[in-house]
Amino acid sequence: MFQDNLLFFLKASPEQGSGNALVQFLPIIAIFFVFYFLLIRPQQKKQKDVQLVRENLKKGDKVITSGGIYGQVVGIDQQSIMLKVDEKTKIQVLKAAIAGKQESDTDKIDLEKP
Repeated sequence: MFQDNLLFFLKASPEQGSGNALVQFLPIIAIFFVFYFLLIRPQQKKQKDVQLVRENLKKGDKVITSGGIYGQVVGIDQQSIMLKVDEKTKIQVLKAAIAGKQESDTDKIDLEKP
């Protein structure tokens, strides 16, 4: 019985069940478009927005770094930014480390309160 089934599949011509090749690849193409519009495109838009914020920084802007450091911009170079993080503390970070602008002073966490 097994041999009969095997012979049946071997004798079947390729035209019997092949169908249109485009129809067979349609689900794969649809999945690609879903991934593109749900994952890739929004990420590209977010990267453009962050890059625009980095390019438009000016002295006095309050920013947050990707490491979670809050600071105020006091100097801007080609590749780096000088941040004032405390009264007498300034640090230099790369522009790529800027995650975004601090929207308001309420974003800052007060660690002195119990």
